[in-house]
Amino acid sequence: MTRPHRNRIWRSALAASAALTVVAGVAAAAPVVRSVAPKAPKLSLIAASTSVTLDRWDWGEGEPGGVFLDLGTYVTAEGGPLEFKATRKSYKDPVLVKQIIREGTKTRTRTLPASLTKDFSGLSDFLEITLTDATGKTVTKTTETFCPNNASGRIRPDAPATSKYPESCPTNPFTLGSVWGVENGWASNTYAGHYSEPVDLEVGEYTAKLSVTKAYRDFFNLPNETQTLKVTVRDGEGGKGRAATGAHGSMAGGHSGHTASPGQATSGSGHAYQEDRGADAPAPPALPYALKKGRAAQHLGDGPGHTDGSRIAPARKPNAQRPTGRASVPDVPKPDLRSLPAWDVGISDGEEGDAPGKDYMVFSANVWNAGPAPLVVDGFRAPGKDLMDAYQYFYDAAGKQIGYTPTGTMEWDARAGHEHWHFTDFASYRLLSADQSEIVRSGKEAFCLANTDAIDYTVKNANWHPQNTDLSTACGQQSSISVREVLDVGSGDTYTQYLPGQSFDVTDLPNGTYYIQVIANPEQRLQETDLTNNVALRKVVLSGEAGAREVTVPPYDLVDAP
Repeated sequence: MTRPHRNRIWRSALAASAALTVVAGVAAAAPVVRSVAPKAPKLSLIAASTSVTLDRWDWGEGEPGGVFLDLGTYVTAEGGPLEFKATRKSYKDPVLVKQIIREGTKTRTRTLPASLTKDFSGLSDFLEITLTDATGKTVTKTTETFCPNNASGRIRPDAPATSKYPESCPTNPFTLGSVWGVENGWASNTYAGHYSEPVDLEVGEYTAKLSVTKAYRDFFNLPNETQTLKVTVRDGEGGKGRAATGAHGSMAGGHSGHTASPGQATSGSGHAYQEDRGADAPAPPALPYALKKGRAAQHLGDGPGHTDGSRIAPARKPNAQRPTGRASVPDVPKPDLRSLPAWDVGISDGEEGDAPGKDYMVFSANVWNAGPAPLVVDGFRAPGKDLMDAYQYFYDAAGKQIGYTPTGTMEWDARAGHEHWHFTDFASYRLLSADQSEIVRSGKEAFCLANTDAIDYTVKNANWHPQNTDLSTACGQQSSISVREVLDVGSGDTYTQYLPGQSFDVTDLPNGTYYIQVIANPEQRLQETDLTNNVALRKVVLSGEAGAREVTVPPYDLVDAP
């Protein structure tokens, strides 16, 4: 069957509490010595208000309208942080989630049952929501996933001023490790924001009842309590009403340039959608109507003054001047760039301005940094030139720069939807035949580096709060004389190849088996810890007739993400 160009959904996780365990040891004729295990945090489901007003979005063009259920409920943690570590050994292994319970220097863990663990986006079916109308008739009954890393805030003045936890739960299908948490004395929004599915509610008055589902109540020893709210659904001004505020997304997007479906991330030529981040910030607004429905949102890209939805974070500042002294590559920790298998594979006609009957294979690809050091590249521009000389920097354990080496160039990309400085030869994309010989090479060879996806925040030195995440700042402006581009440890940079010259023209290729090859650091200009793990392959099967091609994408081990 034809695989449309799909996008990553994103974010959700879980919160909960565990029972106290006491281990006592008694020695004969000696005082009793008690070793008390760390206490689990006390969790509660609270509502910020007893009533909320929501807008109904009317999509138009014969599509049903909908309401996003931002009901203002939160999970609180008291007596200690709520913390989880989610990992998988490989793509052949299932995701394993453990609750980390800390008290001083003591730590213990509890493994969540496999039935409660589906992926890295959080704890699925955590919250049950039932809505009844004025007559008492049930009109909606649904469950939502909860991400402890959702938008959050303090619930008491003596709580930590900031949260140490990441601000999102990843949904990149090839995520390897994640950390979820609600800081002690904090509350995390249960609403999944623009990753939620809207429900079809007419304008009117409703009653909402919310509770933690039984499986989680049993595991975390939570009371069976229900929050009840009055809900007013109003006409969202003909589909142009205010978007409900939403939770922070997980890091699972990337560079983007085309449209999105309701509740989905965008993707396109450039970075695919990246969810908002900022644990100590209020919940950001949900995606604008144009992005939800794709109306007037063609190729938004990430030009000056706006982004395609990427989370906002400050850019890293480059050094004040070009490096001086002799270039050297010291014996210190370096980045380790690794490619992920392609996903979001589909067939497109190339969109606007292309010859009729053309077929292009579109896909998303990610290169991430497994560490233990960040990739830091500065570009310095000669006056009047549209090229920058690029330099890679190296640091000692204290963070002091102790070396550098030239590493190619950065070039200004003036095309609509780009308009930033691209670092050349960061990655390469190729379509290989069944015998893995090259058939087609993507024209995409230069990249604006941004920390779009949290691929593995459990690796050594992973930065849970990376900068250089917002494309309007991360890669400079046309007037920039220098730029710093960074790929932090644990983070990856997703590009979706959607336009001709970046996607693969498969119009005249015979049907059969092919492989999408993603290569990190193809010219090996960047200094790395390991150069043997830079290539990833994804099998695809092409079928159909020219002008109406189809692509089938088999699962990659346990990852069924076409």
